[in-house]
Amino acid sequence: MSRTLALIWKELLTVLRDKKVRISILLPPIIQLFIFTFAATLDVKNVPIGILNRDAGEQGFYLVERFFGTKIFNKKITFLKGVEEIAPFIDNQKGIMVVSIDEQFSRNLDAGNPATVQLIFDGRKSNTAQIVSGYTAEIINRFNNDYTAQVAMKTQNVELVPRIWFNPNIYYFWYNIPCLVGVLSMLTCLVVTTQSVARERELGTFDQLLVSPLLPREIVMGKIIPGIIIGLLEGGLMFVMGTLVFGVPFTGSILLYFFSLLIFVTSISGIGLFISSLSATQQQAMLGTFVFMMPSVLLSGFATPIENMPTWLQPATSIIPLKFFLIISKGIFSKRCRQE
Repeated sequence: MSRTLALIWKELLTVLRDKKVRISILLPPIIQLFIFTFAATLDVKNVPIGILNRDAGEQGFYLVERFFGTKIFNKKITFLKGVEEIAPFIDNQKGIMVVSIDEQFSRNLDAGNPATVQLIFDGRKSNTAQIVSGYTAEIINRFNNDYTAQVAMKTQNVELVPRIWFNPNIYYFWYNIPCLVGVLSMLTCLVVTTQSVARERELGTFDQLLVSPLLPREIVMGKIIPGIIIGLLEGGLMFVMGTLVFGVPFTGSILLYFFSLLIFVTSISGIGLFISSLSATQQQAMLGTFVFMMPSVLLSGFATPIENMPTWLQPATSIIPLKFFLIISKGIFSKRCRQE
């Protein structure tokens, strides 16, 4: 044990004494945490849209007011003067959607006939267009309900009351930060472990390590444990910043969470040591880190749901450790026991 502890201490000193390595371990993950939290978000706000209102009646005016009353559109609404302006508005990406209200809109409503509203979207931004379509449908449905109640028309007495568990306000960073704990701790752990054996080879000290009194299992433990320690510290830092700085609620067990994090960084350290053992130089080890990182993040379900992937590709996600930690992290962060 004393020989193993000496090798662990030597690895930690090698990492921490290098100023560039210290900066690469601490600074980039913090910067990435802020970037992913504030910039890489799927929240839709202040979306530019165009409105073409050819209706001179009051109902068309009231419908347009509904779009001004929501924070999603109220700051970036462009009024178009004619149908010929719709195509340039969408083609030049001045807006994601155009709402077209025809001349008979108010007249049809007052006569009790169906009235239509045309929505034209920019499909080049498919995700945003889909979200905006949902918001717009809700605005029009509320307008329709208020109008039918005003004129005392008979409608089905059905009310849809949505209830969102675990994230009532649908804050995107409540989802993002628990995932980033795993992604950034994995990155840091890989950077440390993939350099360990490759550094020894490049400096010419690997043969000295093999002829030392250390047994093979002690060398493996001495190379893996420093990565586990640094990965746990990095994950703990992301956890503290997420809960205290960004205010993400944590409702689960802290001991269970860090035990899961320990299992996760242990598996990542093993992968990092495997990459390092195949690399002759530190540059090759760093390239191996990025070769492993990108597929892991894409197949983990962090960016896109696994259910949306092709059927033949979904089984491959089961060999990605990050996939299982993201499930655990989101579950422990957000879920709680419910008493009926």
